[in-house]
Amino acid sequence: MLDETFLTTDDVLGYLRVNLRTVYRLIKAGKIPAVRVGRQWRFRKSDLDAWLESQRTGRAAVAKRRRVLLATEDDEPDRPLTAALLAAGYDTAAVTDGPAALDRLRRDGADLLITGLRLPGLDGLAVIREARRAAPQLPIIILTAFSSESSAIEAANLGVAGYLTAPFTAARVLSATARVLGE
Repeated sequence: MLDETFLTTDDVLGYLRVNLRTVYRLIKAGKIPAVRVGRQWRFRKSDLDAWLESQRTGRAAVAKRRRVLLATEDDEPDRPLTAALLAAGYDTAAVTDGPAALDRLRRDGADLLITGLRLPGLDGLAVIREARRAAPQLPIIILTAFSSESSAIEAANLGVAGYLTAPFTAARVLSATARVLGE
């Protein structure tokens, strides 16, 4: 007997860390596999995992995807946020320190940089200054749990497009990303 785990819509909201509207958009677009049961949706976890993996490796057939570089101060790339950006259709790369962010930006470019303020090796504001030298028009969003008046003022002076303070949800980040990219 197969051990199948099925998720409800509420489960998927937490699993993908996106809002209900995003889940419905993904279902309607045929991007996530779902089965209608009465008035509700059910999702096979193994199907969602396979779909997420296909998004990560680029096997899914998509039109030109916007490239997002996510630089967080966590030990590992912020998997829930990375998964949410991938699920929303963005080609997402995640790095964990300032030098890696600049290297990735110079090597691969990006349509949007999302960065924390406290990055190892080179802080977020220094990364933004260097990114501005390389790509003056690059939109940038800051995500931080360590906000201060001086950092907010400097970020504004550097022309960041968004400054989100903790606690922030994936839905808030996706909304800011879509707004900044004009979607």
